[in-house]
Amino acid sequence: MSGSGPVGQAPVQEQFGGMPRPLFPASPSKLLTWLDCPRRYRMSYLDRPRPESRAQRAHTSLGIATHNALRDWWDLPLARRTPAGGAELVRQNWIDVGFRDPDHSRRWRERTQQDVARYLEGVDPADEPRATERTVAFKTGTLTLQGRIDRLDERDGEVVVVDYKTSRRPSTEEDARTSLSLALYAVAAARMFRMPCARVELHHIPSGEVVSHRHTQESLAHKLREAESIARDAQRADGEFREIGIESTLFAPRTSPLCAWCDYRQHCLEGQRVGPEKSSWAALEGDESS
Repeated sequence: MSGSGPVGQAPVQEQFGGMPRPLFPASPSKLLTWLDCPRRYRMSYLDRPRPESRAQRAHTSLGIATHNALRDWWDLPLARRTPAGGAELVRQNWIDVGFRDPDHSRRWRERTQQDVARYLEGVDPADEPRATERTVAFKTGTLTLQGRIDRLDERDGEVVVVDYKTSRRPSTEEDARTSLSLALYAVAAARMFRMPCARVELHHIPSGEVVSHRHTQESLAHKLREAESIARDAQRADGEFREIGIESTLFAPRTSPLCAWCDYRQHCLEGQRVGPEKSSWAALEGDESS
C-alpha cells in the first residue's frame, strides 16, 4: 500500500501502526550537513531534482587529487613506493578545476607534489596498511551509518583510523578529539574487523604533522549517542518534508560565515545577505575563515 507525497515526488511507502521506525540512512557528512545548515541539507539530500550547485572549488580539486595519489601509492610495487613516486601520482591525478588560471593550477600542483613527497619521506613503504579508501558501515537501533576511511593501519593488535587533511590550517589535537566522523569510523572499524579501535589520527599533508587522540569506550559511546540524536532530528525533518515538501519550517537556513562557501548559495537569499561569496581559490590562499 502506498501513499502520495508532495507534487513531483515519488510515492511514499506507508507504515502499519505499531511498526518500528525505519533506520535512518546516514553518513558522517550527512549528519554534519544537517548540523551546519538544514536548508543546505534539504537541497543536498531531499530536493528532487537537486538544485544546481556551483562548480567545484580549487581546494576540493587539490584534496581529491591528493587523496587519490596517497591511495594509489600503496598499489605500486614496493620498489616504486618512493616520495618521487607519490609526486608523480599527484601529477597523474591532478584535477584542473577551480583555479584562477592554468598557471595558478600548475603552481599548486607542483606545491602539492612537494607536500606529498615530503610527507611520504616519513612513511615506511613496507608497512602496508590494513586498508585504504575502505567503506565501513554499522547499524544501531536508530541509524545505519556508512562512510569511507582514508586509511586503516594495524598496530600492536589494534586498528588505527587515519584521515588525511589538505587544508592550509594544520590540524590540532582538539580536532582529532572532537571529530564526530573519526569517532564513528573507529566504532565501524572495530565492529567490522572485530579488533580494538580507539586511536584516531589526522595527517596534515602540507606540514607533515600528525595529531592523534585515543578514545575510551565512554567517549565513543558519547559520540555514538550524539550521532543518533542528530539522526533522529534529521529523520523527523525528512518525514515532514515527505508530507508537505518545501513548506516545512524545519529547513530554515543556519546562516554563518560558511554561507560564503556554500555550493547552493545562489538558491538562498539569507545566505547571500551574510556577505560576498568566496572565490573558487580562496581557501588555497589561506582565506578559510568560518
